[in-house]
Amino acid sequence: MRNALSLIAALGLAGPALATGLEIDVMGEANGTVVIDLYEDIAPKHVEQITALAEAGAYDGVVFHRVIDGFMAQTGDVQHGRIGGNMDLAGTGGSDMGDIDAEFSDRAFERGIVGMARSQNVNSANSQFFITFAPARFLDGQYTIVGEVTSGMEVVDGIKRGDANSGRVDGTPDVMEDVRVTE
Repeated sequence: MRNALSLIAALGLAGPALATGLEIDVMGEANGTVVIDLYEDIAPKHVEQITALAEAGAYDGVVFHRVIDGFMAQTGDVQHGRIGGNMDLAGTGGSDMGDIDAEFSDRAFERGIVGMARSQNVNSANSQFFITFAPARFLDGQYTIVGEVTSGMEVVDGIKRGDANSGRVDGTPDVMEDVRVTE
């Protein structure tokens, strides 16, 4: 058995363990930790990019820039969405990693689902993501689902809401203070 394991490791077949989730410490009107289970099986490219950004600390200090009551809370603009930055630009940027082709699935947008934000181009997801407050089935098959909240949905529910129409958060938005990858 040990020889078989040595052979697998020598051939590089074992590979690194895949990340299974994120822990996000939220500060602001909402305070606490949100735990997300990531779906490597249905959105492997998206999960790889999100976890790479999290491991690099790119999400630390990024605000929830668009929050629509009854719909979703959006964050992840690592280029323009940092606390203390120009909030007029928040939501317009991404990371210096490339955009990701859509990885649509038959999963439904229910409460607590994490989806990738994008422009009108379905293959433009990069770093931004959102968490749904309630079912949003009109998004099914239109946006890549990358995971779901497994703990801390009460923290998500407490995130400072934005304008009723645009979702833009005025004043001081809530922030992802620390984002960690879990195995």
